[in-house]
Amino acid sequence: MTSVSSNVVFDDIFNISAIDKEGKKFDRVSRLYAHSKNYDMDLTLDYNIELFPLEENQNFALALASSLARGPPTTNPDGNEDEDKDRDVWRPDGKGRRGLEEDYDYVMYGKIYKFDGGDSDFVTAYISFGGLLMSMTGSFRHMTNIVLGDSIYVLLRK
Repeated sequence: MTSVSSNVVFDDIFNISAIDKEGKKFDRVSRLYAHSKNYDMDLTLDYNIELFPLEENQNFALALASSLARGPPTTNPDGNEDEDKDRDVWRPDGKGRRGLEEDYDYVMYGKIYKFDGGDSDFVTAYISFGGLLMSMTGSFRHMTNIVLGDSIYVLLRK
């Protein structure tokens, strides 16, 4: 997993087991089903196939981050997180500071809208990226930093 001093709350390598197994519903969006190599997690993710084409049995790295800024969140002397440091991390004109997005091929920003605890050690987190959905199921031990209601970035790399 990741260190405590990082904005990355989860990362692993996934292998795609199926794409659009329930049929294709949109022209430029597909739904992939994958399983992680290290933490035994199951993933379902909607993604734009024109921006990030993937195939079955392909591996990709996935990270979830609370911010694109590199390093730990900073705090002001009054104890609040310093939001000015994270502002303008990414800018389309390339003048912003370089963040985690530089290391990945595909990035989406969304919100954790549902968290199913269930009765066992397995939990499911649901995240929406402006209508593109993601669900991740696995041991709660690997998802302790994923908090309901938080905004989050998903970062993908082949």
